[in-house]
Amino acid sequence: MSAAALFQPVLVLNASYEPINVCAARRALVLVLKGVAHAEEINGHCLHSARVAFPVPSVIRLLDYRRIPHRTRALSRKNILLRDRHSCQYCGRTCSAPELTLDHVVPRSRGGRSSWENLVACCHRCNHRKGDRLPEEAGMRLLREPRPFNLHTSRHLMRMMGHGDEKWRKYLFF
Repeated sequence: MSAAALFQPVLVLNASYEPINVCAARRALVLVLKGVAHAEEINGHCLHSARVAFPVPSVIRLLDYRRIPHRTRALSRKNILLRDRHSCQYCGRTCSAPELTLDHVVPRSRGGRSSWENLVACCHRCNHRKGDRLPEEAGMRLLREPRPFNLHTSRHLMRMMGHGDEKWRKYLFF
């Protein structure tokens, strides 16, 4: 098994089969081996020790129900890029993380705060073009209104990631 297979995404289900998270295969294996979770689906890879082969899960289910509080994710560059699907919110171009910046819709120099509603992913070209102005002043328009990263957003991202793994489909309510 390659080292990359240990970082493949694994869907995490609550005991009620409700999707609650995505983690790396390595973390999923630890949860299964500790007896905290059960592998519902296998991805086809195996992790080999001297005497035993462990199938790597694609979907795991926690054995005890976890109450998940309704809260948004932490405000971070990574989460803003995830929410905005790695695309510039002005021109719509999809970029890699290093090709994107975070733009304050209302510039900080004008009292704009660093918040979910005021930060968007933006390519370097659009950020330079907008500068220290409001989008309307720069002749630009946001493609989507920025919103907090909530449970709905998380489930949408799980669905997008699940398109690459057919075994996730029955758990994500496509």
